[in-house]
Amino acid sequence: MTTYLFEIHTPYRMFYTNSVESVVVRLIDGDIGVYAKHTFFTAPVCAGVIKIKDKKGEEHFAFTSEGILEVKGHKTVLMVDSAEWPSEIDKDRARSAKKKAEEKLASNAPKFELDNAKLSLKRAEARLKAAELQS
Repeated sequence: MTTYLFEIHTPYRMFYTNSVESVVVRLIDGDIGVYAKHTFFTAPVCAGVIKIKDKKGEEHFAFTSEGILEVKGHKTVLMVDSAEWPSEIDKDRARSAKKKAEEKLASNAPKFELDNAKLSLKRAEARLKAAELQS
């Protein structure tokens, strides 16, 4: 199968760089699969679990936060605030963040705090889901 270069950048490190067959990532309107020679586009990405199928056909999963996906002819770049392999995820911290977000959502907090709590809840749930997908 044809491959292309895929990279994940965070502000703190180059999280991933390798030739891949495909990548599945969550956009605001649903999941999208990116393959070699995909149409060029740039789109916002939601927090979620990304699936990477490498050049050997092996699947790898990771948590990625919100960011931007840029698909070009020879290279696809995902720029996110944070990215973690399942083995790097602190499950207790994610559970605590989830509980805190749920408590905030149940409160009578101002709208901006509720919006932030919704995003925190999505990130915590995505981290926990990724942690279950040890590759």
